[in-house]
Amino acid sequence: MNIVLAGMPGCGKTTVGAALSKKLGWKLIDTDALVVEKYGNISDIFATRGEEYFRKLECGAAEYAAAQNDAVISTGGGCLINDRNVNTFRRHGKIIYLKTEIAELLRRLKDDDTRPLLKGDAEANLKNLYARRAHIYEQAADYTLSTDGLSPDAIAQKIMEIIK
Repeated sequence: MNIVLAGMPGCGKTTVGAALSKKLGWKLIDTDALVVEKYGNISDIFATRGEEYFRKLECGAAEYAAAQNDAVISTGGGCLINDRNVNTFRRHGKIIYLKTEIAELLRRLKDDDTRPLLKGDAEANLKNLYARRAHIYEQAADYTLSTDGLSPDAIAQKIMEIIK
């Protein structure tokens, strides 16, 4: 079984994933890191090839990650907008939505200029993404966990309690 962490950019998927994988003794797989390792910087991929091309690469990373056993999988913020990825992850594990309110996301992302979909007016772009994606995460998730005000270790502990 795998645990798949999903949610908005800045919700803590990578940081919580690292804490959770350490607690469980499982490997950590980050789908964005897989894409970067094989194809280069995500911002560059968006700039030169576009989001649609990136989403195809992301599907390949999702398939690879889901095929592993006993892995904590940190997905990119948009990974679950593709039903194919949702179905792939569901077949091989449990999806946990790390639900984080917009104010908290903005606080966490205030100095982050590496996210292509948040370029420009980060607050407006984040609110737009949230409006488009929150219901997708809710529908895809086996479990939803509010992360506001919690440390990565506390979130990891809550996930461990949920999946027992």
